[in-house]
Amino acid sequence: MKARMKSPVMIIPEAMAALQSLNAASEAGGVPAKTLGLVHLRASQINGCSVCVDMHPRMMKKLGETDTRLFAVAAWRDAPYFTDAERAALALTEAATRLADREDPVPDEVWEEAKRHFDEKGLAALSIAIATINVWNRLNAITKQVAGEWIASQQAQPA
Repeated sequence: MKARMKSPVMIIPEAMAALQSLNAASEAGGVPAKTLGLVHLRASQINGCSVCVDMHPRMMKKLGETDTRLFAVAAWRDAPYFTDAERAALALTEAATRLADREDPVPDEVWEEAKRHFDEKGLAALSIAIATINVWNRLNAITKQVAGEWIASQQAQPA
């Protein structure tokens, strides 16, 4: 496997800075880091982004996430391992990632359930996190970035 080109954010560093800034903003919104990790992983699974499906579970393990939950994210509706708030975030993620799949992309029921668990700042953080991971997924898919290469590039950097 070979990428078509370097990641666009490596070629245009301002884009990397912008995406990192969006990510930092979403992390400051009061949503638990594990929930944001689930959001990132689920959107990446839907979008078939091998880089992110490889990277996010590794990052989540460092936060203490369990294999049981990581393995079950793709089937979260039928797995007993997630809180109601996490389920609401995952439902919102799926709806916002699959915008073209239905006439009403983010149904009121999905939004209202998320609103039961997250305040306005949390909903803003979730929305930004979902939008940002979808940008990353699309950049990686367009350029056919290869899963695991990010590990080698991180290890090559001085400590």
